[in-house]
Amino acid sequence: MTFAKEIVCPRCDNRFRLDQLLNLCSCGSPLLVRYDLREAAATVTKPSLQGRSATLWRYRELLPVQDDVNVVSLGEGFTPLLEAKTVAHELSFRRVWIKDEAQNPTGSFKDRGLCLAVSRAKELGVKKIAIPSAGNAGGSLSAYAARAGI
Repeated sequence: MTFAKEIVCPRCDNRFRLDQLLNLCSCGSPLLVRYDLREAAATVTKPSLQGRSATLWRYRELLPVQDDVNVVSLGEGFTPLLEAKTVAHELSFRRVWIKDEAQNPTGSFKDRGLCLAVSRAKELGVKKIAIPSAGNAGGSLSAYAARAGI
């Protein structure tokens, strides 16, 4: 079950069905998934998350993939938070934490978004996929697309 309801354009408020293969809105804006967060809050509770896998997909109901058979995963997410005491001291903050995304499967924070993008692409029947990249996004897309057979 997912609480994703529709895809919307934050600029012009165009709305799209979840089963449509989309890129940008006709106005040029990136698109966002809109969720029923009231229903999600009543269902996805801390106790309901216990015992789930330590990956991004732990929050499955809050991700835009409709059917679990389309989930493409390499174990992304649940990367550690590292306390940065020196940075905290230099900035006069009590505590500063840095998320160590280098522990994702391809060593990049791009893995989080691209596992979702490739999962959606698989769900929508995409056979070929490309992305503009100077490096990390391309490597991440390649890994997830290979896992998905795209």
